[in-house]
Amino acid sequence: MTSCVEMQRYTCAMGAMQTVVAIRRGVPILHSGPGCGAMVSGFYERSRGYAGGSTAPCTNASEREVVFGGEKRLADLVRNTFKVIKGDLFVVFPGCTSAIVGDNIAQVIAPFAGEGRPVVFADAPGFKYSNYEAHSVVVNAIIDQYVEKFHHEQKKNERLVNVFASVPFQDPFWKGNLSELKRLIEGLGLKANILFGPESDGVSEWRHIPAASFNVLASSWAGLPVVEHLREKYGQPYYHFPALPIGANASVKFLTELLAFAQAHGADLDERAARAFIKHEEESFYEEIDNLAVFLLEFRYGLPSYVQILHDANYAPALAGFLLHEVGIVPKGLFITDATAECHQKRVRDFVSGVSGKRAIPVHFTADAGLAQEAIRKEAAETGAAEASAADAASANHAGRGLIIGCGWDKSLARDLGRGFLSAGLPSPYRLHLTTPYAGFRGGLRVIEDIYNTALAAYR
Repeated sequence: MTSCVEMQRYTCAMGAMQTVVAIRRGVPILHSGPGCGAMVSGFYERSRGYAGGSTAPCTNASEREVVFGGEKRLADLVRNTFKVIKGDLFVVFPGCTSAIVGDNIAQVIAPFAGEGRPVVFADAPGFKYSNYEAHSVVVNAIIDQYVEKFHHEQKKNERLVNVFASVPFQDPFWKGNLSELKRLIEGLGLKANILFGPESDGVSEWRHIPAASFNVLASSWAGLPVVEHLREKYGQPYYHFPALPIGANASVKFLTELLAFAQAHGADLDERAARAFIKHEEESFYEEIDNLAVFLLEFRYGLPSYVQILHDANYAPALAGFLLHEVGIVPKGLFITDATAECHQKRVRDFVSGVSGKRAIPVHFTADAGLAQEAIRKEAAETGAAEASAADAASANHAGRGLIIGCGWDKSLARDLGRGFLSAGLPSPYRLHLTTPYAGFRGGLRVIEDIYNTALAAYR
């Protein structure tokens, strides 16, 4: 029986070319047909970077390469790319066809790497992984084939940490999130290798990965193979916070645990100053919450009281905990749409089960967002919520409005059910993302702004 996935919110492994685009002067090289890069460029929209999107070098493989192989064509492309593009790191990606045909890409790039060229092969053909999984494959390939060359030049720095969190571009808030995490981690007295985006020093920062005392992972499962690999390769332990820390509660927990972990692993931080920093950030956060009191009182009947979230395993649980405990919006259901492997699902469920001690929050794992929307519509029909317009919902028994947090495809769902809508995932054609964070204290405040602005926008 043939089936299809509707409204998929991630890409094939080729989408991990964006991991390279997120590195300053990083250049992905595609050994594929022209449609692969175009697909990735279209999905991520405004994400070209230094040499990504439609500008990424590509062999534009055709039937000839399928029949006779494309190794010579790839070698010519790599050679000419070095002439045309002044990059600091080049990563070659195989398309599905070149992988099936059996082109030996590692052998093709070996002579260039032998000449000292910063070129790497990521064994991540499109059919093999999702881009979430391929992100780790690419990072580990860079570590093994490029960073390792500088291993013996590095001197251990007890306060240096490598930070892994948002998957670049797949998380629309990745730049802001990494910037906020860097700010918070360095507020403790540590030095953060953030590796991606404008807050990073680019490839020179990657070379210092082996010098780190330990690694930090703020993600449910994406990136876990990286920190496990670094533990095996360089003996670096890692601190794992199982979701993106959003808001004061999660950020305080994240920083407090990280401080204890760092001290236990020889960082020798000024603990008094670090705790003062955490307290200051927490107080600043709640000062802004206090300032909301009059607004919340005046608009209490028109504000969202419950939410359903369609997002990945990093955001959905994190948002659920933040909204319940710090905003007062009850999560009625989480739909995890990133094809989370079964080996990671228990960790996500355990995290969600700890969000509330009073009621269970339903968690559904489905990469088919069409099924997720169908379930939400069915639930709404059974409870009669679909009969209430946005105005009716604001006055009926003062129950408050419902809210849906998802991506651009969920806007019509929210409209049909008379609920508020916040676009927080991809694809996202209804809002721009520049350097806005959703992580940390500042990110939590931004989430509140976005939610209440959608509520205010409903007033005519």
